[in-house]
Parts: sequence; C-alpha cells; structure tokens
Amino acid sequence: MASPLAKWVEEQAKLCKPEKIYWCNGSEEEAHRLIEIGMKEEKICGTPVFQELNQKEWPNAYFHRSHPTDVARTEHLTFVCHPDKETAGPNNNWMHPDEAKEKMRKLSDGCMRGKTMYVLPYMMGHPDSPYAKACIQLTDVSYVAVSMRIMTRMSSKVIEKIGNRDNFVKGLHSVGDFDPNKRFIMHFPDEHLVWSIGSGYGGNALLGKKCFSLRIASWLGYQEGWLAEHMVILGIEDPKGNATYVTVAMPSACGKTNLAMLESALPGYKVLTIGDDIAWLNVGPDGRLWAINPETGLFGVAPGTSIKTNPNMLKTLKGTNFYPTLFTNTALNTDTNEPWWDGLDGAVPKNLMDWQGKSWQAGQETKAAHPNSRFTVSIYNAPTLSKEFDSPQGVPISAIILGGKRTQLIPLVVESLNWDHGVFLGARTGSETTAAAIHKEGVLRRDPMAMLPFCGYNMGNYFKHWLNIGKKLTHPPKIYAVNWFRVDKEGKFLWPGFGENIRVLKWIVDRAQNKVSAQDTPLGRLPHLKDLDLSGLDLPKSKLDKLFEINPKEWQPELADIEKFFGQFEKYMPQEILEQYKILKNNMNNGVSDDYFGSIRYTDEGGA
Repeated sequence: MASPLAKWVEEQAKLCKPEKIYWCNGSEEEAHRLIEIGMKEEKICGTPVFQELNQKEWPNAYFHRSHPTDVARTEHLTFVCHPDKETAGPNNNWMHPDEAKEKMRKLSDGCMRGKTMYVLPYMMGHPDSPYAKACIQLTDVSYVAVSMRIMTRMSSKVIEKIGNRDNFVKGLHSVGDFDPNKRFIMHFPDEHLVWSIGSGYGGNALLGKKCFSLRIASWLGYQEGWLAEHMVILGIEDPKGNATYVTVAMPSACGKTNLAMLESALPGYKVLTIGDDIAWLNVGPDGRLWAINPETGLFGVAPGTSIKTNPNMLKTLKGTNFYPTLFTNTALNTDTNEPWWDGLDGAVPKNLMDWQGKSWQAGQETKAAHPNSRFTVSIYNAPTLSKEFDSPQGVPISAIILGGKRTQLIPLVVESLNWDHGVFLGARTGSETTAAAIHKEGVLRRDPMAMLPFCGYNMGNYFKHWLNIGKKLTHPPKIYAVNWFRVDKEGKFLWPGFGENIRVLKWIVDRAQNKVSAQDTPLGRLPHLKDLDLSGLDLPKSKLDKLFEINPKEWQPELADIEKFFGQFEKYMPQEILEQYKILKNNMNNGVSDDYFGSIRYTDEGGA
C-alpha cells in the first residue's frame, strides 16, 4: 500500500504532467549531476540554468541568471489562505482556500510537461532536534533543487522519518512560463502546504525559506506555543571564551548577514554564527528561550559585500566543501569569468556583462549587478560558525535585538523596561524600504519584528502571542532596539557600523548579565557613556550626542504613524501594546519638557 507521501507526489504529478519524476537523496554526487543538468540540459530565456565560474578564484561556484521579471519577492502576489479573512489579518493578502486552489490547479495543469519533477525531501532543523520539521518540496528546475540542498538538510532519510504519516510539510513549485500575470505564491497554513508558480526567485521558489520557515511556521508556532522569526542568531564570545547568544530582527538588506558574521573591532571579542535569517524560538524546560536555525545555508544580498563590510562572508564564498556556491543576477567579469557587484573590492572591471547578459561599461545609468542580486552558500563554509550550530536543542537566548534602517529619530540602542515594553518596541518598528521587495526604496514602512511580509496570520494576534510567550518564560531575555543608520545634516552616517557594532553588542551582553547600569528615559534605557566601550574609536562627542538625541517635536509624525498602523488591527490589537503606546505618547506630549530631552546628552563621566 502506497504511503501518504507517495500518494501526494503521484497526485501532483497527474496535475503537473512531468516527463519524469526524480527523487533526490541529497548526496554530493547528485549535486554535481544536477549542476551538469543545469549547465547542459535546462535553460531559462535561452540561457543555461548554471554557468561554471572561475574555479580557481571561486571554488565550486556557479552563476545563475533569473528571468528578467523575476528578481525579488512578489509580496502583492503572495497570499495566505486561511478559511476566513480576519485570521489572515490586514498584514496579508487573503484568498479563500477553495478559490486559491481552483486558480492554482488551472495554472499548474501541465506546467511541468517535458520537464523533470524533482522530489526534494528535507529537514528544517537538525534531524535530532525536537523542534525540527520534516518537509517535501516538488520543483521543475535544477536551480531550486541545488539551492534547497545548500539551504536545508536534504536527505532520503527524511522519507524514512515521514514514514506513513501524512502531516509532513508540503511544497509544490513550478516556474511555469514565468508570466508575471500567472505568478502566485499561495500558503495554506492549516494544511501545511505552499503552492508556488511562475517564479524561480529565492523566497518565491525555495519554499523551505520564507514560505514555510516563517509564514507557515509562524502559524504552527501560534498553535503550538513557539515563535518562528525573521532573525539572526549569533553568539558574542568574550576574551575568556564565554559565549552569550542573542537574536536580531532586521528587514532584508539592513545588514543581518553582515552582523551574523561580524569581524569584531574589539580585541578579544568574536561573533559566532548560528544563522543570518531565520530563528525558531522555543520555551525550554529551564524557563529560558532557546533558538535553532532551521536552515543550513546563507542566501545573502551581494551588492555592498566586501572586505570592509563583511570579510568573513568573502571567506565563506571562497571556502571549499562539498556544497556548491551560487551567484544569482550579479554581473560577470568576462575577462576572468568571475562574479562582480557594486561594492566589491578593487577597481570596476573593464569588461563586464550585466545581470541581463548585456555588455556593460562603467558610467552607465543602469546597474551591472541587480540591486537584489544574491549568493547562496553553505553555512558550513563560514569561518565564524559556532560549534553549537548542530546542537539539537539550539542555544539559550540572553537578548532579543530589534532594528531597522532609520536615518533619523531612533537612537543607537535602547533597552526595553520589561517584556511588554519590548514587544511594543518591536511592534512599532519601522524601516526605510530596500530592493529586496518590489516597491520604492527609502520609504518608511512599519515592519514589526521584521515580520510584516512573513507573519502567516493576523499580526494583532501575533503581538498577543509574543506577550503570552513572555508569560511562559521564567528567565526572559531582555529586549533592545538598535539603529546603525542615523545620519547627520550632510547625510553621512553618525555611527561607523560594521565591525564597530560589536561595541553595542558588548553593552547589550553586559546589560543582560547585569554587569552595568543604564539610565531611564521616556523611550527606554540608554547606556552610560562609561559603559559603552569606545576605546580606539574616534567619535566626536557631537556625533555621540546626536546618536542618542530624543526630540519630542520630531516624534509627533512618528506617533501619528504608529497609531495609524496599530489601528488597522482593530479589536485584535492587545491592550498591553496600546497601553505602552499611550505611555510613550504621554511622555512625548505631556510627561516631560523639551528641556528634559535637551538634557539627554553624554558627559565624559557617563551620566545624562
């Protein structure tokens, strides 16, 4: 008798009508064979799926060019299909499951004709972890099969793990004909199913990534009492070798990957990498919050990655193990057959082919590499990888850090007063938009916990879930808001960022361990200057003042925007968060005078 898994694959094959079905086993030999297929047999827009790069300079690296209309997440074509619209919430596009399935069946009918259906069995999380999930994805392109092998623990053993159970996570994907009018990513949370057609781009096609590990998993976490979050997991190791682990939520292209692999500017301190994008957070039996990274790869933005910004990432990209490294939509140096992007070290090459395969010369208005061009690389290549990465129970979290890109208003670092206040800091987080999603850049968008595009249910209930998790914790981590991106009147960054961010992380760890005090302000707790390690850093006092400046008049539009954002969730918005908003508004309007805020300046003695 056929297993539920075999039956499901057979049903999808009847719909999609592939020429053949191939069950992947995750082996090294298979990965090389899939690369060969992508170089010699499969094509996108007449171009082979993979092109071999300079193997001497970039070992085991290959180039992929996506369809020109298919270069970023398509949030407007992404739907969360709960039975009712209110459960999906105003933060999601909604379609009734029956309507969505009818639409997707029509679009998927025969979509794999003449192609191979790849069956990808994979685990999100270590197979021995109590928090891991067994998953299956079907796809019709070798790029996705190879990428999923890098990003997840793909193995035929997953099929054994699923056995005769029918509650495994299901993903059906086809690039179709890349028609943007036939491009949809549908999520069916109650069925643990993602159905995607028309796109081969990362998060739209690698269904274990944003689709399952955030949208579906956040709904599972809501039901089962845990959190699926868009967060970095990293350790800060002190000179004595003691590691403290934290999570960091930031929207895409705000420096998550740089932070996860940061090269410390403070002697004796190291950052240990667990993950750069996804964290699954569970309340442990000890009352602490524990985190695992369900992925095994890094899917990062290439532009801006350099020796200065992220030396450890360049080491990772040039590292060697049995996993290939993929570059998507970068430019190509045709003289040396190497990938190139804006910000890469060295002079701009004379002979470049842009991300669409056209000749490109320096000085052209268009970018050679797409602003959202990417790399996909095994996390096991990372020189900063924590020895705890494969720990089935994960790592204990001492602090949660929430951030975004704000050129004004938001201080360098603020500690919440308590858990509820910390959830409020996350709920009101805003960030200036980036190229990772299809919309204008530089526009302020509310993005609570960096989860607005990824929360698989009503965000009002999501905030309530966060509050409830706090009640389960006997040793809750402290919550912080950070902002590396504040600028002066000339538009120059006030904080040097990159490796210098270790100074802020060190203060957060010191606070989490109650080694230093902090000063209370109406926004939360700020550092005393004496406790913020600025040794060897040439930072004028005027810049330091500006980094922590709080001006109530400038906060008025922000308050109005926060209130408008919260208002859309109506009755689902937790009273605890609304109360925190009222306190902040009162502090800004009535609770303190302008003179008070003007007095929040640092002295060399470290007081306010």
